[in-house]
Amino acid sequence: MNQPSFPVTVGVKRPDGSTEQVRVGTAVRVDDSFQLTLGELSIGTAADSPQARRAAPSSAGGGMVFPPYGRSKGTPVEGASRQDLDFYANGCHRTLDDPSKSRWHEKERTLLAAIEAEIANQDGGGGSQADQGSDPDPLGGDSAPPLTDDDIPF
Repeated sequence: MNQPSFPVTVGVKRPDGSTEQVRVGTAVRVDDSFQLTLGELSIGTAADSPQARRAAPSSAGGGMVFPPYGRSKGTPVEGASRQDLDFYANGCHRTLDDPSKSRWHEKERTLLAAIEAEIANQDGGGGSQADQGSDPDPLGGDSAPPLTDDDIPF
């Protein structure tokens, strides 16, 4: 049975006096209580712009890593080849497009934001070795196969 999920927000007071509700996680009813799943949190940062919020997952303590499937499982998003970034972004989009996988949507949004930030970083100059002429597929294999339902870790 798919339990309904509820957004969990925190009121953040802005310098102009307004209050913005910022989503910090999701709550799901479990018996007579709730299970709370929090997103990546940071305290004391000045990440008020949308660009800074999107970049935060890839630059925060240790950085994001790819999920446990595919050839780059568990490796950092930062510095990944464009081919790997595209492969895992495609997987995020597939999960986000599937309502039956709503349980993982928040996690996939966070990963997708980190991937998009890394793509923007590489496209904006000063990118990784993958942008500096090295072989985008260091293993010398063919391009990554398309994702199937068996590749999704849940």
